[in-house]
Amino acid sequence: MLVPRERHSGFELIDMSSRKTKNNVHAECLSQVQRILRERFCHHSPHSNLFGVQVQYKHLIELLKRTAIYGESNSVLIVGPRGSGKTTLLNHALKEFMEIEVSENVLQVHLNGLLQTNEKIALKEITRQLNLDNVVGDKVFGSFAENLSFLLEALQKGDRTSSCPVIFILDEFDIFAHQKNQTLLYNLFDISQSAQTPVAVIGLTCRLCLSEDSTVLEVLQKHFSVNKNLQSLHMLLMLALNRVTVSHPFMTSADLMEAQHMCSLDSKANIVHGLSVLEICLIIAMKHLNDIYEEEPFNFQMVYNEFQKFIQRKAHSVYNFEKPVVMKAFEHLQQLELIKPVERTSVNSQREYQLVKLLLDNTQIMNALQKYSNCPTDVRQWATSSLSWL
Repeated sequence: MLVPRERHSGFELIDMSSRKTKNNVHAECLSQVQRILRERFCHHSPHSNLFGVQVQYKHLIELLKRTAIYGESNSVLIVGPRGSGKTTLLNHALKEFMEIEVSENVLQVHLNGLLQTNEKIALKEITRQLNLDNVVGDKVFGSFAENLSFLLEALQKGDRTSSCPVIFILDEFDIFAHQKNQTLLYNLFDISQSAQTPVAVIGLTCRLCLSEDSTVLEVLQKHFSVNKNLQSLHMLLMLALNRVTVSHPFMTSADLMEAQHMCSLDSKANIVHGLSVLEICLIIAMKHLNDIYEEEPFNFQMVYNEFQKFIQRKAHSVYNFEKPVVMKAFEHLQQLELIKPVERTSVNSQREYQLVKLLLDNTQIMNALQKYSNCPTDVRQWATSSLSWL
């Protein structure tokens, strides 16, 4: 459309069609963005492409086919951070799978750990999605397992290869794993091994699994042996998580090892540098007791006996302190939280026999001794010996 507009003594031609075209393009782009957002929020994005997960996609398709065609029961866990494409991968696989002829009788049950917060709610949702409300009726079951078994038995059509397969999709899988007694997961996996109805369990979680790495297991076990406090574990994991960046998006075993090293340089290890020689000797005695009795709790009397063995057999530079003085040093270690009681102290119990636990591991002790300039040579030798002085 050409519109004349007066400009001084002449006319200027303004092309309004180009402006209209730009507005149309803008509206089209906005509409497309809204559609994409709706699809992503509602987990419906069949037209989005898969990138870099072709191997996982093929494996998932094969697993579903084995369940539908051969009556196999299978399980798989899809792991990845939020937005990495777990749901997209699953939707593509289910779309292709449901297009094959044998899948026409395959049933799907979609559960979410954020919605089905206990087994009763999950069971109602399973019943609803399997359209078995009329079958259950007023029946009363003694347990979740009996109820679930009944539902799956209602779907049976002869032997396992001709029964109606059921695919269970468990979104936020880690939440189901943390539910009390893990009733839903336990029974699903149990039924998949024993029931006539073929079952495929597909879990989706954003919790990355590092526990398969032997280094990670070693770090966690070592940390647990030193301190079973949940707060200390939280600190260890937070230090490892702080190493995650845009260029380093996933936590690795190396991050956890570095976090453990930082934890070993904590205040407790530094406190050792300021201890007296007597207190150092008591810690070494406790170290030997841990080695002998495999980190079982011990009491002051056991520590004192171990210290006396060292004094009588090998010590040349350590004074043989009176027992009350040694007790004072022992109590000071407890005040510094280098040792802690494993049970409440009763009014009638003797202090010498109260069970305690050392909160330093062997690595912390040996590292501290290397930096302890005033430590006598025979005390260092005692610390490095593998057995108690007999």
